[in-house]
Parts: sequence; C-alpha cells; structure tokens
Amino acid sequence: MYVYAITGSDHPLRLDGLRTVGGIGGSLSAVVRGGLAAVVSPAPSELRPKRRDLTAHQELQERLMADGAVLPMRFGMLAPDSASVGRALEEKSEEYTRRLAELHGTTEFNLKAARAQDDLLREVLSESEEARRLNELTRDGNGTHEDRVALGELLARQVDARQRLLAGQVVQQLAGLARASVEGAPAKDDFLNVSFLVARAHAHEFTEAGQRLARDFGEGYDFRLRGPLPPYSFAA
Repeated sequence: MYVYAITGSDHPLRLDGLRTVGGIGGSLSAVVRGGLAAVVSPAPSELRPKRRDLTAHQELQERLMADGAVLPMRFGMLAPDSASVGRALEEKSEEYTRRLAELHGTTEFNLKAARAQDDLLREVLSESEEARRLNELTRDGNGTHEDRVALGELLARQVDARQRLLAGQVVQQLAGLARASVEGAPAKDDFLNVSFLVARAHAHEFTEAGQRLARDFGEGYDFRLRGPLPPYSFAA
C-alpha cells in the first residue's frame, strides 16, 4: 500500500476526484483505527518520482490540509498491506495523536538562500589583512605551495564563518513569526536551508516578511521561499 498521510478519524476525507500515485484515481481509501485514519492506495508496481505522481501526492495532501490537521508522509512511503498500516496506527496512536494536535492549523514554509561567492571573497579580502597578504603573495602563480594552501584554507574558514553568521541572522528575523524551525543541509551554493512551522492564519504575514527580508538584503543574495506546504519537516 502507498501511504499518503495520517489524519484524525473524524477528518472529512474528501477524496473524490483526486488522482493516486501511479494511477488515475478511484482507488483511494482510509485505514481507520480508533481516533486515527491513514489515507492509502494500492502501490504501483514501479514507484519513481515522476512529475505526475509527485503532483498527485501533494494535491491529495493539500486537499486534506484544507479540512484539518494532517501528518503528511514524504513521497514514497510504502507498507506491505492495509493490516500493517492499521497496526502502525494502533502501536503509535499516542504519538500520532499528539503530533496531529501540535500541527493543527499549521503549514510549512521552506527558505533557501545563497550569496554570490565573488561578493563573499571580496568581503574577506577587504576585512582580513592576512588574506590580503597571502593573496598578493600568490597572485599570478607566485608564492610557495604552502602559501597557496594557507590562502585556500583561510578563505574557506572565513567564508564558512560568514555564511553561518548570515544564516543565523536570517532565521532570527523570521523565527518570531513561526512556531518552530528546523535547519537542513544547504545545497552547494546555498548558505541556508531552513523550514518554518507557521500558523495558517499567519501564512500571508510570513510570506510578506520573507519577501521584505529578501529586499532588505538586496543584490548579491538569492532568497527562495516556498509555501504554504504540507508540514513534512515537522511530521516525524
């Protein structure tokens, strides 16, 4: 069985007209145990993250979120059969019920941010006397191998320190509008990858704050704010 999400058993579960992962539609159902329900469908024989299936997965979760609290499963969650899903609901009933209460009325926003590497390097060279000295010494292939290694290590440390400082400043400015935040590993060119848990009633306010923050930092920065999203990062 393919598992989409866990909800309360009193959730409306408006599943009509929705596509399934790996199919067209019509085979969505709910496994109910006590006060919990899991939305499932037969798993496709080959499960791959195709665009249509990713879209079907998220559309279903967004439909569920519109009517109440949801523990969204990430794409690709499988169970051997409905009985296994039911046992999981029974065994983790207390945990799932608590998490649903915590996520009630919330949504997730994800923010990724990058800064132009050339700007960072210029900043380091302008503020670090040692970096300027080593840069002058090794310019045009001059200097020793040890000098070049020392410059590379110094630049790497300084860039990393500035990126961590920037990440902290960004999170601090948005944290007051969120109930919680969790940082992930940034991609190669990013200095920040953070998800915020935000009350749905404040989603518009949070979006505006993110856009304002991007304007304040200005050119040389790339802010990418996505949301509202199912609260994947806070469901576990």
